Amino acid sequence: MALVWHKQVGDSRYEVRSHGATVRLYSNGVFHSQWNPNDPLKGSLWELLFLPVFFLPQGQVRRVLILGVGGGALIRLLQRFIAPETIVGVDIDRHHLTVARRFFGVRGAELICADAREFVAEQGADEGSAPFDVIVDDLFGHSDGVAERAIAADPAWCMRLMNLLSPDGLVVSNFGSRQELRASGWRTPALRQQLQGAWSAELPEYENSIGIFSRSPLHRKALAEHAPGAINPGNPSRRLSARLTRLR
Repeated sequence: MALVWHKQVGDSRYEVRSHGATVRLYSNGVFHSQWNPNDPLKGSLWELLFLPVFFLPQGQVRRVLILGVGGGALIRLLQRFIAPETIVGVDIDRHHLTVARRFFGVRGAELICADAREFVAEQGADEGSAPFDVIVDDLFGHSDGVAERAIAADPAWCMRLMNLLSPDGLVVSNFGSRQELRASGWRTPALRQQLQGAWSAELPEYENSIGIFSRSPLHRKALAEHAPGAINPGNPSRRLSARLTRLR
């Protein structure tokens, strides 16, 4: 892929590479985001974060919070296929937000450069703050070229996210492995008692495990009814080879 932009900031190197209409963001060699406006559904990990939105009827997804914007591929997918009224994207790295606007074409979303911990705490303390129908927790940094969660999903963090969620909304949380998901606050008895819907989603070529959590039941049948064909679990020729497992 051709290098179209790069920036060195201290020990961090940012690169945007392109191949045809596809653009990719790398930070210190870690592949963060990819977007192709002509072919947006290619079976990538970002689409695994996107798929759970279709557990909900489209008209129900009005407000979305994304913690960890990266290049903004998930924002573009939401705008293309769901069109929520409001998308708020939070990222501690202002260079990621610059790339999202300049190279990934993110428009019409509120992009905030902030520490997600502080943003979530402020939202939780604001009694007038409207809840979110979908919250995506994709807070990953990198160490020695390896991506890892930037904020531990302990019980306190999970509860703070739940407090920002609408009654029938869902949280989508990215973990580095299934073991990490199972050791998270989402699987503690106090949280499990609040959740009627709990699933994991994985791709064969990635170690990541995506947790999907809701106070309301989440039915696989809804995905088959609502998800686009390229990522629909009921489509034999789908591009997204998602393994969906109900968490007990």
